[in-house]
This record gives sequence, structure tokens and C-alpha cells, in this order.
Amino acid sequence: MKQGIATVRQIDEFSCFDEVIDVRSPAEFAEDHIPGSINCPVLDNEQRIEVGTLYKQVSPFEAKKIGAAYVAENIARHLREKFLDRPKTWRPLIVCWRGGQRSGSMTFIFRRVGWDAQQLENGYKIYRKMVVDSLAELPRQLKLKVICGATGSGKSRILQALGRLGEQVLDLEELACHKGSVLGVLPDSAQPSQKMFDSKLLVALHGFDLTRPVFVEAESRKIGSIHLPDALIETMRCADCMNIEAAFSARVEFLLRDYDYFLSAPDWLSSRLEALRNLQSRETIERWHNYVSHAQWRELVSELLELHYDPLYNRSQNRNYTGFGTPQALTTDDLTPAGVDAVARRITGN
Repeated sequence: MKQGIATVRQIDEFSCFDEVIDVRSPAEFAEDHIPGSINCPVLDNEQRIEVGTLYKQVSPFEAKKIGAAYVAENIARHLREKFLDRPKTWRPLIVCWRGGQRSGSMTFIFRRVGWDAQQLENGYKIYRKMVVDSLAELPRQLKLKVICGATGSGKSRILQALGRLGEQVLDLEELACHKGSVLGVLPDSAQPSQKMFDSKLLVALHGFDLTRPVFVEAESRKIGSIHLPDALIETMRCADCMNIEAAFSARVEFLLRDYDYFLSAPDWLSSRLEALRNLQSRETIERWHNYVSHAQWRELVSELLELHYDPLYNRSQNRNYTGFGTPQALTTDDLTPAGVDAVARRITGN
């Protein structure tokens, strides 16, 4: 092994370093990064574009000259502003895209200072490979219990209540920042990139005790724009199911509370309803728009359940979840916070 080059083969080996410093651009870092790492770019977004353009359109030599100037300036600034208080025993891991010049430059300077800085061999690319490989295997080791139920049955809230009772829960919709339906887009909250979701999911999976059950909500293969790993969705579909059978009126009232942000943004809600135009008649869509215009929220929610969500749910659950053939049924006519907590206690036997 070359001095100052670190070969990492397992995710948990990153914790062996005092700090993980990602020197890629802010845009690259925002798309995905090693959990817990900090971003100290040696080229910012604009500088990276400028250097790349020079490399392709002028010459590699011209690109390297201006690139070296930017890198030296940025490393000096990071050193002065963020790292002057680090002790001599500090051992950071420096990461760039593929373990090349960007991370090599910072590693060289830090080692000249006297720190045992290490450059990640093969860079972020090797971390990404570890994530993909882990997500192809680790989900199969989970003892999953799947919470099923028609739209508006409070499944996500029941998961949260189970977590408060000390159970292990995997909240995929929270990780994906989406409620998992055509109206599941959250206001002012963009979904993470697929790569960032994968990283967050792997962190969650590593936190579980594999000898204990993990509760998860029934999902399709996609949550908004996010794809679930095949190993996870296959394990979910073979797991034991618990079906929340909530009264229709309770579901309507629950959705009016849980999606209350739609009520203050009727134009946004109308735009989301357009996504159903290929699934519903023109007359139905126009009637729903009229409900929005006149703030007839209860009528709108009731028809969305009757005409769209319930038929879709009935088709998908019987087809996709083998455990749904003989699920544990939990009936309720109360989906208020107290009612949700009561359902969670029935699941745990507390």
C-alpha cells in the first residue's frame, strides 16, 4: 500500500478515521456523499466547469494551470478557516470522485503539515459500489413485518407510534421525502437523489438489530421518483402482513388532517390532480377541480378514495404481497393521534 493511500473495503471502516473530508464540488456532494463527511471543495461548481471546459476545448495544460491555482487557493482557505485547531494526531480521510488529483492535492499538503492524512483509494466510486452491493444483500436479512392498509389508514403515523414504543421501524416515505402516491409530493421539500436515498437507507439498515423484527409500510417499487432496491421490495413482499382496516369516515377525516397543507394551496392541488387525467374521465377530473375551487374538501377526499385509491389498492395488494392472503387484521374507527397510538399498542401487545 502506498503511503497516504487508504483502501476501504467495508462501510464501517470509514469510522476508523477522525474525519472524512469530501473535496468534490458542492453539486457532487449534494447528490450523494459518505454519511458524516464534510464538504471542503478544492474546486467549486463554477471552477470545475471552467477547468473542464478548458481541458476539452483548449488544452489539458491550460486547464491544469488554472485548476492548480484554484485548488491551491481553496485548500489554503479550508486549512486556515477549518483545520488549524486539529491536533498533530488527527487522521482525516480525503475523498474525491475517483481518488485522483483533487483528493491527492489536499492529502499531500496535509501530510506535509504533519497530519496522517489518507486519500481514499478509488474515491467516492468505491463507496458507491459498497452501497449498491450492500443494498443487494442486507435487506434479505431483515425480519420484516409489513403494515398494509388502504390510503388514509394512518400507516405512516402508526409506524411512528411503533417507533415511540421502542420498536424498530423503517420509514421509507420519510427517507424518500414523499408520501408515496400521486398526491404524495410534499410542499417545499424536494426528494433526495436516488444515490442519496440509497445512502440514507443503508444507514438506517445498519442501525437495526437483525434478531428483532422491523416494521415497514407496504410500498410499490417507486416512492415518487425514488426506486426501492430489488432485495428490499422482494423481502417486503414475502413478509408477514398486518392490515389496518379503518372505517371510511375515519380515513376521510384523517386525510383532511394529514394533508392539510393542500387546503392552503388549492392551485398546487389542482395541478397535482392533472396527473390523474389519464386514469379518470374528463367529467370526474373537472368535478374534482370544482370541489377544489369551492373548498369542498370532504367531497373531494371521499371521491378520490372511492374512485382512485381504493380500487388501486385492492388490485395491488393481492397481487404483490403474498402475506396479504392471511394478514393480521386490525380494525379501527379512530385515526386521531390517540386512536393511532392505540392501534400501535395492539400491534405490540402493550
